[in-house]
Amino acid sequence: MNLQHPLHTGYNAHTTTNDIIKGIRLTGKTAVVTGGYAGIGLETVKTLVNAGAKVYVPARDIEKATRNLKGIPGVIIEKMDLMDIDSIDAFATRFMATESALHLLINNAGIMWVPLRRDNRGNESQLSTNHLGHFRLTARLWPALKNAGTARVISVSSFGHQMAPFNFEDPNFLHRAYETLQGYGQAKTANNLFAVALDARAKAFGVRAYALHPGSVSETDLGREAPISMFQQLGTFGEDGTIKPEVAASLKTIPQGAATTIWCATSPLLNNIGGVYCEDCDISETDNGQIAHDYATPATLRGVRPYAIDPANAEQLWILTETLADIRFNVQ
Repeated sequence: MNLQHPLHTGYNAHTTTNDIIKGIRLTGKTAVVTGGYAGIGLETVKTLVNAGAKVYVPARDIEKATRNLKGIPGVIIEKMDLMDIDSIDAFATRFMATESALHLLINNAGIMWVPLRRDNRGNESQLSTNHLGHFRLTARLWPALKNAGTARVISVSSFGHQMAPFNFEDPNFLHRAYETLQGYGQAKTANNLFAVALDARAKAFGVRAYALHPGSVSETDLGREAPISMFQQLGTFGEDGTIKPEVAASLKTIPQGAATTIWCATSPLLNNIGGVYCEDCDISETDNGQIAHDYATPATLRGVRPYAIDPANAEQLWILTETLADIRFNVQ
């Protein structure tokens, strides 16, 4: 049954994390938030902690994480690099030795529009960080997710999935010229397909999976390596190299950008729904070409392409990912 239909929640692009978490208590719940020490990840951690959850933040940059999370109670910072399988395994081993259950796994960390880099297995870095590392982390933490009784796995994806479907023939740009937008697009498409395939397998154990677009958010460092010319090409920056005022005025704040993550993590409306792509604190509309998109008008960047939620694509990606991430993920 296709569940990819808006629920008409009444929320919108201006909804904040405070709006979503109001009245919800997470006392006794344990969460893991990758990249939870900057941008919308940091806001996600703060919101979960304020609601009573214990939150683990696996971080590549321990010094930055310690600085940004200082003074927030209930946060445990651990070393982990999503491009290093030994690092992922070591974190998961430490977590499983300490915690018996994991209620929320929020795969939030990501990189965008970077130059060609590869992990030590030859995988392109955007695919490795945004998808493969999170797939391996989820697999390693699966026993704790299952032990929770009811748990949710949330992948922070992007409208950027519309930049490219997943290229099953050459995902690592071994036989085609590297285009960073294509690399980012297929990695975000992978986030969506992972939610579809994981939910199909995990719902029998009380674990549901979601992917989401946070919106176009101001004051994050996600695009820090992208050349200004790329933003100019998309129409969001002017010739002087600064963001156009009308674009800046329409960007989400960080609490608005993190709101959909918190909605996916906590909304009772999703208790019996999974494997869907969400935005603006609701399930997204499917984009069959009927939505006109303009990068200079962030509100138009919405909808999910059918290839990014297709069950057949999701199954094909799962099988390929087991090879690329070097792990068998048997959901049982």
